[in-house]
Amino acid sequence: MPGFLLRRLGQAGVTILGVVTLIFFVQRLTGDPTYLLVPETATQADIDALRTALGFDRPLFVQYLDFLAELLRFDLGQSVVQRVPVTTIIASRMPYTLMLAAGALVVACGIGIPIGVLLALYRETLLAKFAAGLVLSAQSMPTFWSGILMILVFSVLLGWLPPSSTGGFSNLIMPSVALGLLSMATFARITRAALLDELSKDYARTARSRGVGTGRMLFRHLARNASIPLITVAALEISNLLAGAVIVETVFAWPGLGQVTVQAILARDFMIVQGVVLLGAFVTVFLNLLSDILYSVVDPRIVLEKAR
Repeated sequence: MPGFLLRRLGQAGVTILGVVTLIFFVQRLTGDPTYLLVPETATQADIDALRTALGFDRPLFVQYLDFLAELLRFDLGQSVVQRVPVTTIIASRMPYTLMLAAGALVVACGIGIPIGVLLALYRETLLAKFAAGLVLSAQSMPTFWSGILMILVFSVLLGWLPPSSTGGFSNLIMPSVALGLLSMATFARITRAALLDELSKDYARTARSRGVGTGRMLFRHLARNASIPLITVAALEISNLLAGAVIVETVFAWPGLGQVTVQAILARDFMIVQGVVLLGAFVTVFLNLLSDILYSVVDPRIVLEKAR
């Protein structure tokens, strides 16, 4: 187990370094942000002075090494536009994004997993066929379109929910549903496939031949074995929810990391974009590592096989 964790931590470190390098150099290909920060009447001397003050006049490789050194000190630098530490900006926006991602995860798991169970155990019923149509619709509808459609129906036409921004619980409903619909469809499909795979095995057929009821078979026999692919999907989908928040926060004017990322990209605020992307990379790597550890909790044989 310790050897396996050390290998995974080493892989995680290489992944993070790759992301750091990629985002640093790719952003520099978009152009010099200095030109966006000066007025139209600025002279070339003014532009050069600002470029020097921001450190963009140094060789690119030197800037890269300085950036790595700052990361080792957990310093993400300072916003080029706002002149505020990036960590301060991320810390102020993070609670809103976490709130939105948590609401979307509740929608995805709370609706997707029961629908997956329904599709696997009662697939010939009328309710299961309706649920299958719901899953197909959720999987086919782009996030930005579902968000705009919900605003049109539930805010403009019916007036039930506020169209945008933050506030009470009602402000969170539509963004959470819009963000969680695609993940809901994914959870439903994976749950259905995992349960059908378990139902085809000998132990499930034996249990049914002995008269074990559907509910008891689900909770006593099927759920534990079917949870392994769900753990994998959950780790990936949480990362996808954080990435998808960029679109949803823009549609609903939600003041989270997604909205500030879009604004930073338009303004070529390299430091903020780097900080948000690195945060997303850290979260993704951590969730994948956590899912590997949870495998051993569900089925200890998996760790034993990897350790050999």
